Amino acid sequence: MTVTKIKPPTLKSNNLSWLPFKFDRLQKDQIIISNSVGEWLILNDPEFDQLIDKTFSSEDLVRKLLAKHFIYRTNETTALRLLPLKLATRNRQLGHGTGLHIFVVTLRCDHACEYCQVSRQNSRSTEFDMSEVDALSALLIAFSSPNPAIKIEFQGGESLLNFDLIRFIVLKAKELNQIHNKNLAFVIATNLAMIEDHMIEFAGEHDIYFSTSLDGSAALHNQNRARPGKNSWELTINGIERIRTKLGNDRVSALMTTTAASLNYPEQIIDSYVEHGFEEIFLRYLSPYGHAIKTGSHAKYDNQRWMKFYFEGLNYIIELNKSGVNLTEAMASTYLKKMLTNEPTTFVDMSTPTGAGLGALVYNYDGDVYSSDEGRMLKEMGDQTFKLGSVSTDNYRDLMLTDVILDATEQSFAPSAPMCSDCSLEPFCGSDATVHHTLQGDFVGYKPDSPFCERTMTIVPYLMKKYSEDEFCRDLFTRWANR
Repeated sequence: MTVTKIKPPTLKSNNLSWLPFKFDRLQKDQIIISNSVGEWLILNDPEFDQLIDKTFSSEDLVRKLLAKHFIYRTNETTALRLLPLKLATRNRQLGHGTGLHIFVVTLRCDHACEYCQVSRQNSRSTEFDMSEVDALSALLIAFSSPNPAIKIEFQGGESLLNFDLIRFIVLKAKELNQIHNKNLAFVIATNLAMIEDHMIEFAGEHDIYFSTSLDGSAALHNQNRARPGKNSWELTINGIERIRTKLGNDRVSALMTTTAASLNYPEQIIDSYVEHGFEEIFLRYLSPYGHAIKTGSHAKYDNQRWMKFYFEGLNYIIELNKSGVNLTEAMASTYLKKMLTNEPTTFVDMSTPTGAGLGALVYNYDGDVYSSDEGRMLKEMGDQTFKLGSVSTDNYRDLMLTDVILDATEQSFAPSAPMCSDCSLEPFCGSDATVHHTLQGDFVGYKPDSPFCERTMTIVPYLMKKYSEDEFCRDLFTRWANR
């Protein structure tokens, strides 16, 4: 007996044509397609064949492909005008100038964290403190940026050990802003061990926010963040409570760093954040800089082990949200912003081209200027690749036209970078020139061996599948993307 296969009727497609898109196989029967403005779909094999052949049997598929700008009607010009407009909107931050300006007010620190990326100093002297002269020169550079919004972040060492300079910079910045009229913001990165009431009061008067470190439970935090007295966690929690009492819950945020000791406790770490009233956690991998390299902390686990930790944590956070707990995971939120909105990311590490210089400048305690926080950390390791100049000799234009900025920007533009240009996940990724230089010796890096690339190629498809298949995750991820 002969069986004749009857093909489904096809829709008229002689007025349909393709717009540029990229594709990769997600799994055996699923293919990701994406375009330059971050639109994406997961298609099964028959649907993908229809797209390639333009022989559609489903009006619903045609509507989805039209809406996402994978195809267009040749007798209409709307899509051809809208696509470049969306691309320009998605990359509009590139013309804004540097928005984040990091002042390293001191390298002195009271902690001795094994994973410290800064190469802190234990000295009690002021030789590792920024001077008022350099601070004022750095402010003049910062206010020369054309960006209408300037965020000044104070870092260390332990930044509060040089609080007098923080006070000086804040007051001078507000004085300068009477002329420049920027949207001005301040953040103090601190372990909170040294915080005093007059510091909190000053922060309240000048709308200053605090960012601290919280690695989880008291035992884990104190193990990761050693200090005399072994009471880092107690001092941090006390500082958080004092700030919230005087200024409000939103005035202090926290970051955790994943050490080898953290890997077995994703749920306990997350529970600690919930217990202490935080609504966001960044399940952050350990970066390869400073004491993290010298002590070997960075080598104690690989990317695969971190991703196991990450997915255990992410799934637990999703379940907490299902039970009514409001908690966002920051890395997923950054990816989802790229996947579900046309808004540019402000996260320097996941920008393309590199956010080094374009998104942030770092004014070191000695007056030297670096294109990123990681760049000044590399300097402490003897690598000055990302040094741009000095506040005493250079202005904003000089710094932004250095070969370091121009070369890193050109080489890290993912849509034209080797392998990135063909990858369907490129619109949702970034291009961290500093980490690729550190690990692989150039600004682009060899993508098959890049842990940065591996994270994107693992996390983004996972988020896509959860978004596509789980109605709760679709709503949750939309909220995370639009925070």
